[in-house]
Amino acid sequence: MLITYRRSEAAARAVAERISERGGTASVAQADLGTRAGCEALVAEADERLGGLDVWVNNAGADVLTGEADDWDWERKLDLLLAVDLKGTIACSYAVGEVMRGQPGGGTILNMSWDHVTTGMRGANPELFSAVKGGVLAFSKSLARALAPSVRVNVLCPGWIETAFAHEAPEDFRRSVAESTPLGRWGTPADVAAAAVYLASPEASFVTGQAINVNGGVVM
Repeated sequence: MLITYRRSEAAARAVAERISERGGTASVAQADLGTRAGCEALVAEADERLGGLDVWVNNAGADVLTGEADDWDWERKLDLLLAVDLKGTIACSYAVGEVMRGQPGGGTILNMSWDHVTTGMRGANPELFSAVKGGVLAFSKSLARALAPSVRVNVLCPGWIETAFAHEAPEDFRRSVAESTPLGRWGTPADVAAAAVYLASPEASFVTGQAINVNGGVVM
């Protein structure tokens, strides 16, 4: 397994160590997934280091909700989201798709969208996320048709997940989200990971072009 990072090397290495402690093998690589060149270089490096690519998860996402980025104007936020979340997903998917189509057994690509792209949500940040993550969803469905039958392409659509944004959110907001969620809580990264493991596994061998909401039932 290869784990990538842009600036958070220590965090990436910590994840790799946890995988090793559980009997797996993981290494890390630095990459700028906001550029086509960076994406293509990463795919080539991963293919060489791993000897093939069976599963690829496009999980990189620009953070425009916390820190100084929260105060940026909409255009600056959108430019970053388009570069990392949309163009990065497209560039990596194209490069990975070529590798997978040329190897026995093909492979699986998982892309990250957002559960509210199908229903909408008011607010400046949700409007930007809807545009970008909606693009990821639409692109992935078309790519699934293009790469079939050798490569499966599916989409995970997380809802309210306990990320850095959740940890910095006011307690009353956190409580209101939990109360409005049918399953009564925020989601965790582990919830999303479990869905990813399923979609990457042989049990999902007849699943492609699909989007799974991991959101406790907020959007159905």
